[in-house]
Amino acid sequence: MKPGPFVYHDPTSVADVVALLAQHEDAKLLAGGQSLMPMLNMRFVVPDHVIDLNGVADMSGVSDTGDGLAIGAMTRQVELAGSEIIAAKLPILQEALSFVGHFQTRNRGTIGGSLCHLDPAAEMPTVMAACDAVLTVAGPDGTREVAFAEWPLAFMMANLAPDELLTQVRIPYWREPHGYAFVEFARRHGDFAIIGVAALLAVEGGKITRASVAVGGADVQPLRLADVEA
Repeated sequence: MKPGPFVYHDPTSVADVVALLAQHEDAKLLAGGQSLMPMLNMRFVVPDHVIDLNGVADMSGVSDTGDGLAIGAMTRQVELAGSEIIAAKLPILQEALSFVGHFQTRNRGTIGGSLCHLDPAAEMPTVMAACDAVLTVAGPDGTREVAFAEWPLAFMMANLAPDELLTQVRIPYWREPHGYAFVEFARRHGDFAIIGVAALLAVEGGKITRASVAVGGADVQPLRLADVEA
């Protein structure tokens, strides 16, 4: 099938995107297109306007802020998988990325697209839940920050107004030495996950001093397992 007719917009700045969203309430944002394009082709969604984020400056890349990592929402998953700074500072993210679809998927998919689509079994939301990520959102009233715990509002519904867009993800460092793991069960590699778990543990003197465990696929949103962490 083919998409229904729509007006294509190719903005070059976040301000331009915000202005377009204010003008066109029914618009859809195009990031990597791994979810939106099939939905357009099957006409599950028929927007009058599509706003392409791929030409927007300052929404890609990874930087060290001193107390954590800042990742642009349009950063491709393949870039994160090959990033030296991610390997050194946040290796659990690269471990989780190895489970995301196939290379072709990761070559186009973005971290922001995954977090906005918010499939409850997806790898990126599960890792962000475990890592206490903070998301930066831009809109007509400026920017605001949302702790990932407050990001999912309902099944596949992010804390994002129709006239807002996700611009950046910030992930704080664990200062204490720690271990990490991401494991996932699927029918076969590359399939949608049935369930996945992200965990970080700090151990001192043979005792767990800090724990963060999140599970995806068990509910309508990724869950932090507070009882397990305790």
